[in-house]
Amino acid sequence: MSPEKLEQLVRQIRQGQVTVEQALQRLRSLPFEDLGFASLDHHRSLRQGFPEVVLCEGKTTAQVVAITRSFIKKRGPFLATRAEPAVARAICKLDRRARYYADARIVAIHAPSQKRLGHVLVVSAGTADSAVAEEARVTAEVMGSHVERLYDVGVAGIHRLLGRKERLFEARVIIVVAGMDGALPSVVGGLVECPVIAVPTSRGYGASFGGLAALLTMLNSCAAGVGVMNIDNGFGAGCLAHRINRGGARSGKGATGEQGGMPSK
Repeated sequence: MSPEKLEQLVRQIRQGQVTVEQALQRLRSLPFEDLGFASLDHHRSLRQGFPEVVLCEGKTTAQVVAITRSFIKKRGPFLATRAEPAVARAICKLDRRARYYADARIVAIHAPSQKRLGHVLVVSAGTADSAVAEEARVTAEVMGSHVERLYDVGVAGIHRLLGRKERLFEARVIIVVAGMDGALPSVVGGLVECPVIAVPTSRGYGASFGGLAALLTMLNSCAAGVGVMNIDNGFGAGCLAHRINRGGARSGKGATGEQGGMPSK
C-alpha cells in the first residue's frame, strides 16, 4: 500500500464511503503477508517509496508466481529482477500490464500515469556490460526517474566519451558500468560534479577474477564523489540513483521541468 492509497482510504472512511470493517479488511495484509515459504513486505512502499522487489534467482517458478500474484493485487508498480525467460513468461501471464526486458532480465509493471523526474544517465564501458547497465536503467525508470543511456564509451577509445561530455554535465546522477580494468568511473568522476555510482561487471579475462579487479579499481578511485556497488549489481545502482535523483527533484535542483524534473518520454 502506497502513502497515496492509505491517505485515500482514510478520506473514504471519514466521508462514510468505506466502513471501518471494510478498511480493516484492506489493511489486513499490513505490514506483511505470510505465504509459508515467504513473508511479503507490503509495508515497504510506505517506508521507502517503492514496493518490495522480487529477486527471481534462486526461487522456483511456482514460488515466484505465488509471490508475484500477491504483489500485483495491490495494483501498484512491480519489479522482478534476474528473471529468466521461462519465469518471465509465467509472471507475464498473471497481468497484461507486465513487460519483460530481456536484456535486463527484469519483469516490470509501471505505475499508471507516472511522471518521471530528474535526470539519471547510465554510462557503460563496452557492449558486454550492457546487461548490467540495462538492469540499472530499467530499475531507475520503473521507480520513477527519467533515464538516458550512453553506451560503449570505454577508456580504450576515450574520445567516444569526451565527444559527448555535455551529456555528462546535464545529469543529476550518473551510473557508470564497466568490466575489464574498471577505469571508466574514475574518468567520469573527474569530469562532473554530480554523484557517480560505479558498477563493476564480471566481464573480462582470467586476471579480472570475475569482476574483482574492476571492483578494486573502483574502490581505489582517485576521483571524488564516486560510490561503488557490488559486482554486477545493476539493480542496486538503479535504486540508489533513483533515490538520489528523487531527492534532488523534490528540492527543485538540477534539470528543469515539473518539480525540478524532466517530463516522461
